[in-house]
Amino acid sequence: MKKEYRILVLTDHSGHSDQNSIYAILSQLMGHPRCHSIDIASRGLKENDLFFNGMQRSALFVHKVTPDFKYSESDKYYKSDLKKIKHSDYDIVLMRLPRPISDDFLYWVEEVFSHAVMINKPKGIIHTSNKKYLLNFPDICPDTRLCHSVDDVNEELCNYPIVLKPLREYGGRGLLKIDGATLDDGINQYNTELYLEKIKDQLKEEGMLSMRYLKNVSKGDKRILVVGGEILASSLRLPREGSWICNVAQGGKSVSSEVTSNEVEIIKKINPHLKKQGILIYGVDTLLDDNGDRILSEINTLSIGGFPQAEFQTGKPIIHSLINKIIDHTDEQIA
Repeated sequence: MKKEYRILVLTDHSGHSDQNSIYAILSQLMGHPRCHSIDIASRGLKENDLFFNGMQRSALFVHKVTPDFKYSESDKYYKSDLKKIKHSDYDIVLMRLPRPISDDFLYWVEEVFSHAVMINKPKGIIHTSNKKYLLNFPDICPDTRLCHSVDDVNEELCNYPIVLKPLREYGGRGLLKIDGATLDDGINQYNTELYLEKIKDQLKEEGMLSMRYLKNVSKGDKRILVVGGEILASSLRLPREGSWICNVAQGGKSVSSEVTSNEVEIIKKINPHLKKQGILIYGVDTLLDDNGDRILSEINTLSIGGFPQAEFQTGKPIIHSLINKIIDHTDEQIA
């Protein structure tokens, strides 16, 4: 008989809505024959502050996930019947923690659960969720450069309009389009010279990714959901009227879509690299380049969402496939 797995979920319910993928995933995961039990711990509880912020391994409190577990505006499905855990009790740790989350915590939590299969692997998240990871794939990305100064940015602007991306932001936040003397963040416009002076310390300290602005961006940013190297679904995210930012969190809308042949090749290209980093679940964003071909613009490996929405849009058992991939991956890791 195959082993039944004890699963721990690390999340932060304080930023959830009823659309968060974790509720649909756990609802189906509870019914899987290989699932022995599920506990969930939230960074959003004050009881867990010493674990998530103080990195004290003995200070983690969990709630047992039962069939009535669901989204609530209150803490009741996270805070009731709390118990301290033994870290060795778990076979799988499912990471559903959004930013802000420090690299120090990710390094530390991987050590705490070194005996378990972590999805995704925290050290892999550190390496791949930084936008400069895209520099590893110049042949399938728009022209890209890591800029550490205003001079670096101006050199890029001599060639074409650009989008500046903070290395660790997500959800479309912090993006800046620069075209000559005009700079905008999708909502407001600024003077380029003055704004670059304002962010020069940020450029110097960590850098920002400069990516060539593509004229077809208004035709949509496609999010592709990938698990274990298999494309499960994709959706096209269109910007709101008057904006160039396609992210739904920034006012865009999402519709079902199909992947193209060159997007399939993009996944084939990057998946071996992500697999080596311990990344099982990830999202890839593509844009239309100036020739009308889909090209890589983002790789997302931290707390990937959109699974229930993809299931609704396609009518396919997306979450069931995701869960089977998690179980199969765990079997491979402990074999």
